[in-house]
Amino acid sequence: MAAKKALGRGLGAIFDDVEDAYSKEIGNSKDLIREIDLDRISPNPYQPRKYFNEKAIKELSESILKHGLLQPIIVVEKDDDYMILAGERRFRATKEAGLGTIRAIVADIESENLRELAIIENIQREDLNPIELGIAYKELIEEYNITQEGLSEIIKKSRTQITNTLRLLSLTEKTKNLLVEGKLSQGHAKVIVGLESKDEETVVNTIIGQKLSVRETEQLVKKLKSTEQKSDNQKKTVQNSTLEFSSLEKRLNSFGLKTKTKAHTITIEFKNSESINHFLEKIK
Repeated sequence: MAAKKALGRGLGAIFDDVEDAYSKEIGNSKDLIREIDLDRISPNPYQPRKYFNEKAIKELSESILKHGLLQPIIVVEKDDDYMILAGERRFRATKEAGLGTIRAIVADIESENLRELAIIENIQREDLNPIELGIAYKELIEEYNITQEGLSEIIKKSRTQITNTLRLLSLTEKTKNLLVEGKLSQGHAKVIVGLESKDEETVVNTIIGQKLSVRETEQLVKKLKSTEQKSDNQKKTVQNSTLEFSSLEKRLNSFGLKTKTKAHTITIEFKNSESINHFLEKIK
């Protein structure tokens, strides 16, 4: 297994690279923009964004045809061609529009950490859905062996936001897909984190079927947990009672008495009055 990357300037330096490229794009400096053939541009294979809404891409392509590309993409030079650092949606939409070239800024970035570049760029733009964002946080934490607090300081996101987003990764695949597809909000998802898989499915189906608000979902989960707690307490009471009866039966048998147990009732059979008196003496 490869050694973990030290924090040092590593992640911080990559973060600075992204911020620099991003600020140049925001500035939209004309002398930095080139018109590049789409065929010379390839997506970043480490792009953390896995879900692209085809309908939204189509709408964006129509907008580009009508108004042109208002914001150039950012690319980095790679093998005499270019690789996308920022703007894969715009790149896909431009292709969808049937155009041959795209306006792009070639970022002056020497770092070879293309995966980290893509991850941080998407985090900065909030260009990921909650699950993709959680995976991105997890990868950076594991790759650089840093704490959530350390990541928070570098990417300028609150630790609470990072923690809550990471917790979404514990949801079932079905629930995570609903979240990715926008059929379930992040607010709803945060409420159901920690439930058993069966309960999670029940609550999710109720949210979607009855269009529950986040507040209503909180009340439903609270009621569910209260019912489960009550059921657990009842089970423990029955278990404790059974153990107590079993212990009592063994004790009586040790006195040489014949007993019968049914439900929560113990019947003692005495041969004669002498055996009764003997038993009473034993329990004094």
